[in-house]
Amino acid sequence: MKQHLLSILAKTDRFTNGIIICVILGLLLPCHGIGADIFDWLTNAAIILLFFLYGAKLSRQSVIDGLLHWRLQALVAFFTFIFFPIFFSLVQPLGERLVGSALYMGLIYVACLPSTVQSSIAFTSVAGGNVPAAVCAASASSLLGVFLTPLLVGLLFHTSNASGAAVGLDTILQICYQILLPFIAGQIAQRWLKPWVDSHRKLIGWNDQTTIWLVVYTAFSGATRGGYWSQLDARHLIGLILLCLILLCIIHATTYFSSKLLGFSREDRITIVFCGSKKSLAVGAPMMMAIFGSLDNNLLLPLMIFHQVQLVTCAHLARMWHRDGDDDGGY
Repeated sequence: MKQHLLSILAKTDRFTNGIIICVILGLLLPCHGIGADIFDWLTNAAIILLFFLYGAKLSRQSVIDGLLHWRLQALVAFFTFIFFPIFFSLVQPLGERLVGSALYMGLIYVACLPSTVQSSIAFTSVAGGNVPAAVCAASASSLLGVFLTPLLVGLLFHTSNASGAAVGLDTILQICYQILLPFIAGQIAQRWLKPWVDSHRKLIGWNDQTTIWLVVYTAFSGATRGGYWSQLDARHLIGLILLCLILLCIIHATTYFSSKLLGFSREDRITIVFCGSKKSLAVGAPMMMAIFGSLDNNLLLPLMIFHQVQLVTCAHLARMWHRDGDDDGGY
């Protein structure tokens, strides 16, 4: 278990350090002219490859098996795609006072995203939760997110009168081109590629992380060229970090006590907390380009901060549950 935890932390550190480096490079050495065009092309190509490989590695059987534990899967899906959007929408008037309307729309976008896969499963394993159920819940969440996230964005952003955010025909075609078609192609090719994918998981992991690094560098380069950072209020940035922490604490408590009230075992409750409270940067950043047609720093910045805050809080919970083995889970 200790070696497993160290492996998780090492991968997390590599991913986080890569993001920090890309942010610094985007601030100090932004790409210009033809360089910007090249990075845009590389980012789009990486996103298409990401979803193709995701389709190739996502086991249809794991999703089918997960339906056998339908109560847990339904509760995770409820928190991910219903509770999150409703809760963040209700908090919006207060949240906009802390971070401004533009950045809070980034949190609305976060609320529409599916759960993470790798980190949800890893934290569940460390904490002593139901790992098979976590695999099924996280996989099913990501699969549903390919279809539900654009619909939720279209509904919530249209309702919030965010210009250009409603899902129209152009957006649907872009999603099909960058996400659905590669994903379906990966599923079709799975019978031939699955052995190769399973034997090259490290390479696949590098591809996942490299795609996010490209997205982050491209976005921060564009923001630097456009003078975005001079317009960003430092108070809003601090407020965003605090708001993400407060919202996550509320969601962790809600997922835990709701599952306890419904009679789930301790192992299942741990799984529900980690799978039902996390949002995927790996899916959210590429999908942003498909839905909006470009990278919006007011959306990407909240997603990145929320991602880092959830890693910190979930790591704390995983260590606590692993150490205590307490049925009350530390609450």
